[in-house]
Amino acid sequence: MIHKHIPAQSGDLTLLLLHGTGGDEDDLIPIGRAVAPGAALLSPRGSVSEGGALRFFRRLAPGVFDERDIRVRAAELAEFVSQFPAKRLMALGYSNGANIAAALMLLHPGVLKGAVLLRPMVPLVPDPLPDLRGTRVQIQAGVEDSTTTVQNTEALARLLSSAGAAVEVLWMDAGHELGPGDFQSAKDFFSV
Repeated sequence: MIHKHIPAQSGDLTLLLLHGTGGDEDDLIPIGRAVAPGAALLSPRGSVSEGGALRFFRRLAPGVFDERDIRVRAAELAEFVSQFPAKRLMALGYSNGANIAAALMLLHPGVLKGAVLLRPMVPLVPDPLPDLRGTRVQIQAGVEDSTTTVQNTEALARLLSSAGAAVEVLWMDAGHELGPGDFQSAKDFFSV
């Protein structure tokens, strides 16, 4: 898997950076440095191409995900991060990257200690639900997001909470794009 790995300068946090559709392994590095100063950064490139735009898993149509592919890609991601032992591995994912982070938690509980999910959607609903007790999640949703709905965001929060995760939902005065408020909230989350 093509990736960037920046060793920690201080602390025990490794931040898994997961870009959105059309991004790459460089996109979230500056944000990772800003929200988790001193943390190790691990930033893989999505390996699925949709019309030339990189993603972490296939979709069948906008908002309709290929669940079989999600399961395969989440397993690949779990295997990839296992090559970088970390005391405290947490994710920062945007859009498609947030969705694969949520899938990683739901399908491979214990790999991540927590995550900040920026503009996520429900990637899939596993049955049975995993045990996510001890996992912290912050969902940052845009009140004017045209890519997902309030109902989908709330469904993801309920799903993760039902699995035992401690979930916080922040509604940002934004659409699908990111802004300074997202980064300060993420920095506060990762500093705990």
